[in-house]
Amino acid sequence: MLLAVACFALMDAVLKTLSTRYPVLQIAALRGMTALPLVLLYVTWRRAWPSLLRIRWPLHLLRGGLGIVMLSLFTLSVRHLPLSASYTLFFVAPLLITVLSVPVLGERVPRAHWWAIGVGFVGVLIALRPDSQALSSGLVTIGGLAALGAALCYAVAAVSGRLLSRTDSSESMVFSMMLLVALGAGALAAPGWVGVAPTDAWLLLALAVTGFGGQLAITEAFRHGQASAVAPFEYSALAWGVGLDWLIWQSLPASHTWLGASIIIGSGLYLIRHERRITQAHANAQHP
Repeated sequence: MLLAVACFALMDAVLKTLSTRYPVLQIAALRGMTALPLVLLYVTWRRAWPSLLRIRWPLHLLRGGLGIVMLSLFTLSVRHLPLSASYTLFFVAPLLITVLSVPVLGERVPRAHWWAIGVGFVGVLIALRPDSQALSSGLVTIGGLAALGAALCYAVAAVSGRLLSRTDSSESMVFSMMLLVALGAGALAAPGWVGVAPTDAWLLLALAVTGFGGQLAITEAFRHGQASAVAPFEYSALAWGVGLDWLIWQSLPASHTWLGASIIIGSGLYLIRHERRITQAHANAQHP
């Protein structure tokens, strides 16, 4: 998981760099197009071609559409905000996944979880800093709202992914996501397509390698480790965001961003830890 987070953080730094040169939809398309050849090699190595078409197409199409919107919104967010600020708001995604798991997956959410979710949303408000000064220069502008929109898309895609994982292979989920993002975002970006400069070829290579490496690492993380044990390491993204912001763009998070991030991460860690205790209690009850 630490390797996955590192890869995705480096990928996001590439997205932020490209966002000043190309439209956000084109960047989403390039994300899919550059990763697709590596995904095809991975599917071939796994000998998973027979499973690629035996899938639940409606849910795959939904995840593909959400992937396009999520990538576009997150790229828009990092265009206007430091990586660390975008990550802070994106960390609300685990809270949204818990909320969505009730109507979609039929899961029961304990009362303590709802309190943690409420506290987490307070952290979002602090990070957004919705006052008169922020309305002109803070996170509550388009960058902050785009990050929250991306988190919502990610949460819905994650819940639909849980549904798909019951019947479809992980290879088919990765392949369909990259294919639909490449084709869908490419079609939407075509009217305003900007020619890619030859000097940006190394950025596209980095986009492909980091994106695919992160996807592969996170798949292996959840395959070999319990979700409740692995998920907390996702929050290491904030350290990467702060480091990359400082090294590349010479910026550091504001104090309200640190405070909001602390509250959001604390709420997320509480949810993960409490869920792990419930799972262990159920396991002990079934196997005394």
